[in-house]
Formats: sequence, structure tokens, C-alpha cells
Amino acid sequence: MASAAEQMASNISWSAFGKATELRQRILFTIGMLMVYRLGTYIPVPGIDSGALREFMDQAATGIGGILSMFTGGALSRMAIFTLGIMPYISASIVMQLLGSMWEPLKNLKKEGEQGRRKLTQYTRYGTVFLATAQAYGLSVGLEAGGFAHDPGLFFRASCIITIVGGTMLLMWIGEQITARGIGNGISLIIFVGIIAEIPAALAQFLAQGRSGTISPLTIIGILVMVGLVLLFVVFMERSLRKIHIQYPRQQRGMKVFDGSSSHLPIKVNPAGVIPAIFASALLLLPTTISTFGGASGPIMSTILALFGPGQPLYLIFFGGMIIFFTYFYTREVAFKTDEVADNLKNQNGFVPGIRPGKKTAEYLDYVVTRILVLGSGYLALVALLPEIIRAQLSVPFYFGGTSVLIIVSVGMDTIQQIQSHLVAHQYEGLIEKSQLRGKRSANKRKGPSRR
Repeated sequence: MASAAEQMASNISWSAFGKATELRQRILFTIGMLMVYRLGTYIPVPGIDSGALREFMDQAATGIGGILSMFTGGALSRMAIFTLGIMPYISASIVMQLLGSMWEPLKNLKKEGEQGRRKLTQYTRYGTVFLATAQAYGLSVGLEAGGFAHDPGLFFRASCIITIVGGTMLLMWIGEQITARGIGNGISLIIFVGIIAEIPAALAQFLAQGRSGTISPLTIIGILVMVGLVLLFVVFMERSLRKIHIQYPRQQRGMKVFDGSSSHLPIKVNPAGVIPAIFASALLLLPTTISTFGGASGPIMSTILALFGPGQPLYLIFFGGMIIFFTYFYTREVAFKTDEVADNLKNQNGFVPGIRPGKKTAEYLDYVVTRILVLGSGYLALVALLPEIIRAQLSVPFYFGGTSVLIIVSVGMDTIQQIQSHLVAHQYEGLIEKSQLRGKRSANKRKGPSRR
């Protein structure tokens, strides 16, 4: 039996969308901010030899350079002001969340509510500046070593660092503004738009390989079918739920006794969404950003880069292991905290049949979530690694990858769900206003002549 909110969501039409003024403003604001982001991916860093850089990135497109270019929306291949994309912010968030679960001062900040959250956000921004500065310096040195700078020297390094770090901070601000004043999660939408914008070029390159005979037509058809099946599988898994029965006892209000009610506590098979795949990719990209531009030297570093190259066994093992780890970590620390859920149920007089409220409920929820995450983390690792293996074996362009598919599906579904929530809220507001007007009219009709 569908709930009232689900029935209202199914009845949403274009007329209701046209009347939702606030939602329309949020969508237009989001589109405007994303257009600013896309414009920034075409503004180059001063002093770059664009021709030499383009030739180098064409050669590196099938390796780690293609991975970096995906997360930056093509800005890295053009060495634009948004070259680092949003990855330094994501890396800083990983560090802060890891420290927040182990370091006592940060644990106490989490318990301070809104004020503590603001301090943690500020520390994350400081970490973003530090990581972006370190990576920008490595890029400037690598660009000089690779012969991509017109006038190498201190002035080129300073201008490169200032431009790239400033672009990263601007992009972080854009993501925060989209989250606060737009629709959806701003950081995820920035990565989502960067992937979508580069798909037509990657698809054209993929089909061109078929025309040139590099890839057989049967392989092309098989890859397209695989992408479609993976999309369907991801949508199915993202909508899968484990419902826990919740019972509420009888309540007595005055002389009346209300019967107990029941509901369900939904737990997604993948509560962490696409965040584990993004975190794992960020850890893989962080140490290799400088090496992409020739900054690596020595036999040890060359061996490490060779072993952890895309499609290599160690790369796949580390990538899959990090996805599983971050699935458990992010779910327990952010997405679904069993202690908080158990406390909320206890405060609302709700309980799981056969389980005592409080600590026992938290232990039961922890047991259920742990078993669910075995399937959820395995699904994420499978979707992320399977296309990587096929891409390495068949030399398929990078955009046919599991991480990009996860991001596209998860972010798209989350954004659509938020739009539906705004429309449902707008319809509820309209119904409340109509009921109030009707109540006033009926009161005026019942009002008789005044007595003298």
C-alpha cells in the first residue's frame, strides 16, 4: 500500500512544477553554477604550451591521465584553472572523517551540534588549501620538467600555484552554494556534470576505434549491452531496501486509549551511495597526480607506478579493498549511525518486536547493517572493478568504467528524488492553504446575525 507522499509524487505533473517557484529558482541557480564550472574548465593556466600538453594527454588518455581527466571534467587535459577539480576537497574530507573517528578532540566536536559541524567544515577547508597547494606545486614542477611551460622559472611556478589553488577553492565554494541554495549535493553534481560532458567525445572515440578495425563490431555491441545491464543492475541495487518492523505501543490520552501502530525502518542495501567509490578513487589518484607529468624518478617509484597502474592486479585489489572499507566506514560514521537510530526510536516509544529498546536495539541494528553491507560493499566493488578489467583487456575508453556509472546513476537518482520531495512539499503547502481558506469561508457562512 503506497503512502500519501508516494501517491502525491506519482501525481506530479508539469503544471505542479510550473507553480513551484522556489524549486524553479533552485534548479536555475544549480544550472547557472554548473555553467560557471564548465566555463572554468576551458580557461587555461597562464604560461602553458597547449600543443605539447595536448599531445602528452592524448598518449596518457588510456592510463592514469584518463582517470584524472574524468574527475576534473576534462580540465586536466587542457590544464585549466579547475585542473585539480574537487578532488583535494574530497581527500581532505576523507582525512577529517578518519581523524574524527579516532582522535578524541574531533569526536567531541561532532557532539557539539551545529557549531561543531562548522568547525569541522572549516578544518576541512584548511586541509583542502594545503593539499591543493602541494599538488599544484607538484604539477608546476612536473610541467617544467616535461617541457610544457613557455617560460620556466619561479614566476611560472608561483602563477601556476596561485591559479590552480584559487580555482580549487572557487570550485569548493560553488559546490557548497549548490548544496545550500540549489538542488542535490553540489560536490557530487560537479563530478556528475564533468563525466556527462566528456561522454560524447569518449563515445565518438570508441566508435572510431570500431571503424578503424581496432575493435570488432561484436565487441562494440557487447560493451554497449554490458553498460546497459550494469546501469539496470545499479538502479535495482540502489533502490533495494531491508525493512525492519517497528512497533509502537498503545497510548492513553485523557479518557481515550489509542491502539498501537506499526511501521518499517528502511535500510538501503548501499547506504553509503557512491561516496566509497569516490573516496577510493581519490586515494588512488592522490599519489599519482605528480607522476603523470613526469615528476616520478627512481626505479622504486617507477615499479610502484607500474604495479598500481589501471588494470594491474595490485591496482584492482587495492581499489576493491578501499571500496569495501569506505562502505563500512562511511555507513557507520555518517550514513547510518545505529546508536542514534536506536535512541530516536526509544524517544518515540518505538521498538523492534522481541528486542529491548536502547542498547539491545543498537546491537541488533548493527548486526543487521553489518550483514547487509556484505552485499552492498560487494556490489560496489563488482560494479567498479568489472568494467576496469574489461577496459584493460579490450582497450576500451575510460568512460566505460564502473565508477562513472555509479556516479551517474546515484547522483541522478538522488537529484530526482530531491526534486520530487520539493514538489510534494509544495503540494502539501497548497492543500494546507486551501483547507484554511475553506475553514474561514465556512465559519463566515455559519455566523448568524448579532443579538442586540
